[in-house]
Formats: sequence, structure tokens, C-alpha cells
Amino acid sequence: MKKDEPPLEFPDTLEGFEYVFNEKGQLRHIKTGEPFVFNYREDLHRWNQKRYEALGEIITKYVYELLQKECHLKKVTLPEGYGVIVLNPNENYIEVEKTKAQVQLSSDSSDEPAEKRERKDKIQKETKKRRDFYEKYRNPQKEKETMQMYIRDNGSPEEHAIYVWDHFISQSAAENVFFVAHSYGGLAFVELMIQREAEVKNKVTAVALTDSVHNVWHQEVGKTIREWMRENCCNWVSSSEPLDTSVESMLPDCPRVSAGTERHELTSWKSFPSIFKFFSEAVEAKNSSVKPTPTRRSNRIKYEEL
Repeated sequence: MKKDEPPLEFPDTLEGFEYVFNEKGQLRHIKTGEPFVFNYREDLHRWNQKRYEALGEIITKYVYELLQKECHLKKVTLPEGYGVIVLNPNENYIEVEKTKAQVQLSSDSSDEPAEKRERKDKIQKETKKRRDFYEKYRNPQKEKETMQMYIRDNGSPEEHAIYVWDHFISQSAAENVFFVAHSYGGLAFVELMIQREAEVKNKVTAVALTDSVHNVWHQEVGKTIREWMRENCCNWVSSSEPLDTSVESMLPDCPRVSAGTERHELTSWKSFPSIFKFFSEAVEAKNSSVKPTPTRRSNRIKYEEL
């Protein structure tokens, strides 16, 4: 921590941060009307990062509320009351406050010899001190002693994708299912296809990947899946080229086109107009039994000929 760094304490509301979403859904400062500024305090990167993370937690809750109120989506819990389907499956656990009994249990060893208990208590105090420092650095909002509870059958993004497919998507009445998978989400989708190939082919109409990090060689994707991906998927990748410009790839999977931005985190947002057009064309082609116009596939390499 820098000598002049202010305390890592932040508001728990948008208003407290002096931000609000305008009528266009844009985050703007209440007083200046400016977009979010990451470098709020010069030369204090860690403090700015923690401020950014604290604001992000508030926005996450706000997005949940919009999904329920505006989009009429239902909040469904995972098994045994662990919590809701997470927005970020890279952290498939919830943090719960330890009860007094659990805290007491971790330190109460009255049957042990005094010397051993004293040595054990000393180690536990040092461990707790290091853990508390880490937790305060990672998330200054936490003041209570917590423990991580991993969500059963959802311990990784890949497991999470398969679980959601088995328990929700495959059982839905929707005739047309679409995927938008960003970054590691693309890898998780490919793993889903490997595990549930027939089901995915039967139910999914089209897949939009945005800067996906999947790799059909490393994931040992079979020929039938690669063929399906070439016809039903498109990957909008970070590129300096204009939106929808074909981007060459040496991997034998779906076509790659420019997302119209070189920033990884903006590839989904920049590509949305093209993605929805891609989905509309896929539905029309499915209903008419005619394949979509190959506007994004015209420059595709015939990988089997390489």
C-alpha cells in the first residue's frame, strides 16, 4: 500500500459513487455527465482497481434486476440452495459467513496437550492474519469471516455450461436456441458440443462467438462437430479491420470476421448488430430449408484441402 493511498472503502450504491444510468442505458456521472473514469486518482492504480471492482458489484446487481423486470427472465436457483446461476462462471462458488460454532470449532481443541494447542493456535493466528490481509486487499468490502462453498456440478465454466444445458436449455420449449459466447465461453461451448453433440445440433439454431479462445485441436474436436460449426457458427474477433471483414484462420472450424474493434472486452458490444442479423438469417434459412447467404463465409478456407 502506498503511503498516501486513501482507505479502500467505497459506497454500496450507484448514487454513492455519483453515477446513474441515463435513458439510453449509459453510465454517466451525476454532476459532470461524463462516462466512467477508471483513473479517478492519479498514480493510485490499486485504489482505482478496487473502486472499479466495488462499482462493478453494484452494476451486476442492477443488471440482474433489469433481466428480471425488463426482460421478464426468471431467477432460478441451482441445487441445494447454493445460489443463482452465476454471471461469471469462472468463480463458481459463493462466500458464506461462518457461524460462531464454525469459528469456535476451528480453534477449540481442549483435549489436546497444552504445548501442542499453543503451537497450533500460534500457527492459526498467523494464517488468519495472512488471510485477512489478502481478503482486505482482494475485496475491502468484506469485514466478516467467510468460507467458500463450491457449487456442486458447477466447479468450472465447462461443467457449468453442461449443467445449465442439461437442467434448463435442453428442457425448454424454445424452438430456436442461440448462443453468444465470449472469450472462454467459446471454449466452454465447444466442450458442450463434444459432450452433447446430437442434442446441441438438434436444438441450437446458430452460435455467435466473440473473440473466442477455443481451439479445436487442443480440445480434440471431431470432424462432424467442425463441419457443423462451419455452417452454424461465426466468430467475431478483435481486429483493426471494419466490422464483418473476413479474418483468415488456420483452424478448421467456424468463419472468423472482424468485430470492428481491437479491444477484447468490446467485441461483443461492437458485434451485436451483426450478430442479431446473423441469427435472423439463420432462422429464415431454417424455416425455408435454404442455407443462409454466405456473406460471412465467402472467404472461408477449405481446410480439408490444406
